[in-house]
Amino acid sequence: MTQLPAWFEPFPRFELTMKLPLLLIPFALVTVSAPAAAPTPIPDQPIAEKKELLFSDDFEGAVPAKVWHKVVPTFAVEKGTLKGTQTRDKNVPAADGKPAVTAHAAVHGLEIPTKDSVVEVKIKFEGATMIDVEFDDRKYTGAHYGHLCRAQVRLNGVTLIDERDGGMRNDIYEMKKDPAKKAEVAKLLVGRSATYPTKLETGRWYTLVVETVGDEMRVTIDGKPAGYLKSSGIAHPTKSKIELGVAGKDGLFDDIKVWNAEPAKR
Repeated sequence: MTQLPAWFEPFPRFELTMKLPLLLIPFALVTVSAPAAAPTPIPDQPIAEKKELLFSDDFEGAVPAKVWHKVVPTFAVEKGTLKGTQTRDKNVPAADGKPAVTAHAAVHGLEIPTKDSVVEVKIKFEGATMIDVEFDDRKYTGAHYGHLCRAQVRLNGVTLIDERDGGMRNDIYEMKKDPAKKAEVAKLLVGRSATYPTKLETGRWYTLVVETVGDEMRVTIDGKPAGYLKSSGIAHPTKSKIELGVAGKDGLFDDIKVWNAEPAKR
């Protein structure tokens, strides 16, 4: 898929119309900012070849299978699906002896160690603003809470993020707390994420596939290429956790499958 996304337009042409003699026009140095770089073209073909099936769940039980564990509430099994609802939707300062609460998406986790993998899951927006698939390694101390990489899906776009060497890297994570270092942080984050436009609908099921191979991550939605990122943190060798996240109310998951994988022949 080498075609540029629909939202990208070439830099506009302009003309200088001179109504005065040339000698009367003072010399001026005009600096023109270059347009933002277009996202890297998404590979048309899979970057990962599926190997053994490590896990699957169709959520037909009354409660989530025991292998699932709560990370940030709230998730529940309803009508053969896993529903996530963000309840920590705003920051609440400490008061009356109660600790402060920080806004956070609802997160449900699996302990499935992988290096390279293919994660396939059906998703549906029922009020959610974001649904994602995340990879973590809690034993890794170089990034906040062991965050490694993730693929976020919104109704209008797909964002892939290298968190290990990007925004969750310990030094960058601390720098983000200082507004004076905003420009410095922005330079450090160049190339650590990529966003691609898409157009999804509320109330409709989509099949999301997230491939991670080496330092590459590729996303498809209903079999169509939807996002791609190549960044060093994705290559973390011990992705010990896979987590599903939901921001807003509500996001549904069904028929999740996780395969070990190896690089596809390209």
